[in-house]
Amino acid sequence: MGRVTSRRRVVRLVDGVARARPDTLTVEEPLEIRVAGKPLSITMRTPGGDFDLAAGFLVSEGVVRAPDDIAAIRYCAGATDDGSNTFNVLDVALAEGVAPPDPSIERNFYMTSSCGLCGKASLDAVRTTAAWTVAEDPVEVDIDTLAALPDELRAAQRVFDRTGGLHAAGLFTAGGELLCLREDVGRHNAVDKVVGWALQHRGLPLRATVLMVSGRASFELVQKAVMAGIPVLAAVSAPSTLAVDLADEMGMTLVGFLRGTSMNVYSGRHRLVG
Repeated sequence: MGRVTSRRRVVRLVDGVARARPDTLTVEEPLEIRVAGKPLSITMRTPGGDFDLAAGFLVSEGVVRAPDDIAAIRYCAGATDDGSNTFNVLDVALAEGVAPPDPSIERNFYMTSSCGLCGKASLDAVRTTAAWTVAEDPVEVDIDTLAALPDELRAAQRVFDRTGGLHAAGLFTAGGELLCLREDVGRHNAVDKVVGWALQHRGLPLRATVLMVSGRASFELVQKAVMAGIPVLAAVSAPSTLAVDLADEMGMTLVGFLRGTSMNVYSGRHRLVG
């Protein structure tokens, strides 16, 4: 697994008996994303799929829409005092004519769910920057197909089996076929990696697809799905109020607490059949 996992020695206590043993942990390291040499964002992530993560992040920022919008992505050497390459700093070169990220506060604050600046302006920002509308996507998903997705997602999580410490995002067809799965310590990073994969495979907009996530559905995840043109987002846990507001505003189908045959449909009930 390379830098995805790392071994640490632990003391395991079972019924008062202590035993020393090795344990496999998920690696967490910072990734700095730069555009034309200018720092744009720093995120804590699990190494692997970094180029997809950067590409997906730029899709969710509204900077790029097609793979040709990106001229190159490279790791930056010299990121440390001794000049070595940590593989934790990426620089993205945009194609000629592609505008750089908007530095204004209005374009930056709605990206991060922890910023505490959420409300009508956040919804307006996504509505005005989204390249595609999901409201007009006529896809229908059978409820039995949707109910099977959490197990499909879990079965495909290779690193989670070893560590128990990763979120997952899986992109499925309406018929339940897994197209792409990515794992990361950050649920938003896992989604960015899926979207970045789709961008580089010329798959945007992701019409007639379902995004399944292993945790809760935050505003940030709904926003990323909207920006990628995904009409259906399902989560095994709860959504936030602003996530529901945004999904309803944009015409997305949002499902939470998807566990077995039970689920809560918060918006877009018309796409679920059976």
